[in-house]
Amino acid sequence: MNNYLEQQLNEIDNKIEQVKKVLSDPELSDLARAEIADLEAQKQELEQSSQTSLADEKQYEDEDGVNYNTAILEIRAAAGGDEAGLFAADLFRMYSRFAETRGWKIEELDRNEGGIGQIKQITLKIRGKDAYRLLKFESGVHRVQRVPKTEAGGRIHTSTATVAVLPEVQESQITINPSDIEFEAFRSGGAGGQNVNKVNTAVRIKHVPTGIVVSAQTERSQLQNRENAMNLLRAKLWEMEQAEKHGDITAQRALQVGTGERNEKIRTYNFPQNRITDHRINKSWHNLEDILEGNLSPILKAISEDTV
Repeated sequence: MNNYLEQQLNEIDNKIEQVKKVLSDPELSDLARAEIADLEAQKQELEQSSQTSLADEKQYEDEDGVNYNTAILEIRAAAGGDEAGLFAADLFRMYSRFAETRGWKIEELDRNEGGIGQIKQITLKIRGKDAYRLLKFESGVHRVQRVPKTEAGGRIHTSTATVAVLPEVQESQITINPSDIEFEAFRSGGAGGQNVNKVNTAVRIKHVPTGIVVSAQTERSQLQNRENAMNLLRAKLWEMEQAEKHGDITAQRALQVGTGERNEKIRTYNFPQNRITDHRINKSWHNLEDILEGNLSPILKAISEDTV
């Protein structure tokens, strides 16, 4: 069990002991019993989560404190308005299908939706054999060219979405000073039942020295969301540290996600011509729909062979 999870369990135990003190009050006893039951349920969820995490850690090998078999994948709609949100949803479906074909586990950490069928931003944890090693090549700006359903004139619209892929980083690899963190709890706007929408279970964390902001809101427990957010923050700080070691950090970030402008791209999805082109290796494929259904292997294989 990691130190952070142990701290969470201790916090719950302390809250339970505090609530027990008011059980003798007739006016508050019912509320106290209900709160104790909720806290006990949270504790049980965390303990079960810790057992699952331990099993996963044994199943997948780590290297230098970094789990290269776990990928944290962020997709954000960028330039192009509603079409960018629809394209981000297409990418989410593509990566989810690809993960399913390989038997990988997918855990949704955060989601911010736009209009119907649109995704403004989504963060996933994908766990399985070689997940990060393969998906790391997806980092960058993805551009789509197609005719929107709402475009009466049949004009081709160009929009973009950004993808960032990070590995899971152990707590021992990145030290985060608690005084450097600003923590905020808020109500989730996503799915998850009444508890998620009525209680401040969602979490937003800002790392003051770097300005990095992360959030997690898909779990019913605030403590679990906080742990997920800390894992995401740790991965982002590791990425910055690696960039500083290997060159100019501004250039490294530009290579990975850029600013989302239409002219900053690693790949173009051209619907009218049924073509996907990866601009890093200057190679095209003419089975766009098949690739969007999750058949990414030919592209990833070609990129990995070119970068060896």
